[in-house]
Amino acid sequence: MPIGRNSFIQMTKLSNVKGRITYISSHAKQENLYAVYETTERKFWRELAKCNQEEFAKSGTEGKCIEARELIIALPESFTEYQPDRLLQLFTNHFKQNYGTECIAALHHNKRKTNYHIHLIFAERKLLDEPIIKIASRNMFYDENGKHVRTKKEILGEDGEIREGFSIVKKGEVYEKKLFTAKDERFKSNSFLDEVKHSYTDLINIYVQDEKQKLQVFERGSVYLATKKIGKNNPKAQEIEADNQKRREWNRAVDMALISGVPEPKIMEVKRKEITEPIRESIARRGNRPRLFSRIVTVAVEALEFLIASVLFKKLREVPNQTEQTKTEHPEYVAENSMAVVKTTKEEKAEPEQPKMTRLASKYPKLFKVNKELEEQNSAIQKKQKQLSAKKKELSEVKGWFKGRKKKELQNEIDELKSQIRDMKDYLPRIVQKIGYRSVQEFLKDFKASQTEYSQYRTAIEKWKKETGKEPVAHGIRAKLAEKKQEIQNEQKNKQHTHSQNKDRGAR
Repeated sequence: MPIGRNSFIQMTKLSNVKGRITYISSHAKQENLYAVYETTERKFWRELAKCNQEEFAKSGTEGKCIEARELIIALPESFTEYQPDRLLQLFTNHFKQNYGTECIAALHHNKRKTNYHIHLIFAERKLLDEPIIKIASRNMFYDENGKHVRTKKEILGEDGEIREGFSIVKKGEVYEKKLFTAKDERFKSNSFLDEVKHSYTDLINIYVQDEKQKLQVFERGSVYLATKKIGKNNPKAQEIEADNQKRREWNRAVDMALISGVPEPKIMEVKRKEITEPIRESIARRGNRPRLFSRIVTVAVEALEFLIASVLFKKLREVPNQTEQTKTEHPEYVAENSMAVVKTTKEEKAEPEQPKMTRLASKYPKLFKVNKELEEQNSAIQKKQKQLSAKKKELSEVKGWFKGRKKKELQNEIDELKSQIRDMKDYLPRIVQKIGYRSVQEFLKDFKASQTEYSQYRTAIEKWKKETGKEPVAHGIRAKLAEKKQEIQNEQKNKQHTHSQNKDRGAR
C-alpha cells in the first residue's frame, strides 16, 4: 500500500511580471513546454506592471515592487494522458472563476520529465469598468518620487532650473489615469494559500483515475511535521534527506502518542514548545542551521515519549475500571443492523420504529478490529523500547580496557533493536492505509466518532426493545447473505425430498 502523498502548491511574488511571463511561455527558454493559456491580452500585464510600479513609488516603501503573484501546481504524472491544452485551460479557468482575476498559465515538464506542473500567474488588481482620468485644472508639480508638491519653488534647484527627476504636468493635461482597482488584500493572507491548496487538490482528485494516487493537503498546525520534496540533482539533497529523517522520527512518535491515548492538544503543546518556538528563536539568532534542527527534534521526541509513558502508566492503573465498559461496548453481534427498520402494520402504527444505525456506526466493528491491531503493534513497540533501554543501561555499566568485545556485542544488539523499532513504527500507518486512511490521526478521528455513534445506537436499541418487547431485525449485508444461504439450503432439501419420493414410486 503506497503512502498517501501530499499535494504541492507553492506561491511566489513577482517583481518582474513581464520577464516571468516570457520565461514560462517561451519554447526557446523551456525544453518541455506543452501549452500556454491566457485569459486576457499581453497588453494587460504591461499596464498592470506600470500601475504597480507607480503606486509603489508613491508609497515610498522600501524593497521590491510586487507586480503579480505566481502559483506552481504539481500534477500527478498520470495527467500526461490528458490533452495538455484542455487540462491547462481547466486549471486556469478554475482559478479565474473562483477569484475573478486575470491569469496566464503554462504547462511544463522538468528536464528529466519527472515533475509535471503548471505555472499560473495571476493579477492582484482588476481592470476598472470605466478608467478614471483626471485632467489638471492648473500646473501641477511632482518630486522625484512622483508625489505632488504645492509650489514650483519646491522642484527648482539653486540655479532656478527643474531638478533631475522632478516634473510638471501642465494645465489641461492628464495628471492621473487609473485603469485598475486597488490590490485585493486576501491574496496576501495565509488563509488564501490554504484555500487554494484545498481547492486545487480537490480538482486534481476528481481526475485521478487510481484511488490510491489521490492527494491530500498537509494541514497547517498539524501534529505531524511535513517532509520536504527533493528534486533531481539538488545540491542539498543529502541535507534535506537528513532533515526528513528527523521529521519522520517525530511523526513516528506522534503515531505512538495518538494510539497510546495522548490528547492532540498535548501533542501540539509539545510540538510548539519543543520544536516551533526553539526553531524560530534559533533562526532569529543564528540563521538556518540544519544540525541544530536535528538536535531540537531529538529533544522533542524524547519529551513526547516521556508523555506517552506517563499516559500508559495512568492507563494501567485504570484498567480494572475499564474492563466492564469494554465488554459492554464490544461490537461483534450487532454489526449488521445497519439501516434496519421494522415494518409496521396498521395495528402496530403506535409502536416506535426500530432505531437506524448510521453509516459511521456501521463501520465501527471493522474499525474496532483495526484499532485493536494498532494497539497490539503499539504494545509490541513499547516492549522493544524497554529492551533497548535495558541494553543501553547494560552498555553504560560495562567498564574497563578488556571489555571491548562485550561493548561491541551490546552495541550491535542496540543497533539491531533500533532498526526493529523503526520498522515496527513505520508499520503503524500502513495498518490504517490498508483500509483507505492516509494517517493514524485521520483513522482515530473516524474510529472515535464511530464508537460514539455506535454506543448511542446500542442505547437506543435497548430502549426500543424494552418499549416494544421485540428483538431487533437485522437488515445488513451479512443478514441478507445468511437469509439467501438458508433459502438455498431449503431448496436443496426440497429437491432431495422430491427425488427420494420419485425413486420410491419407481420401485413400486
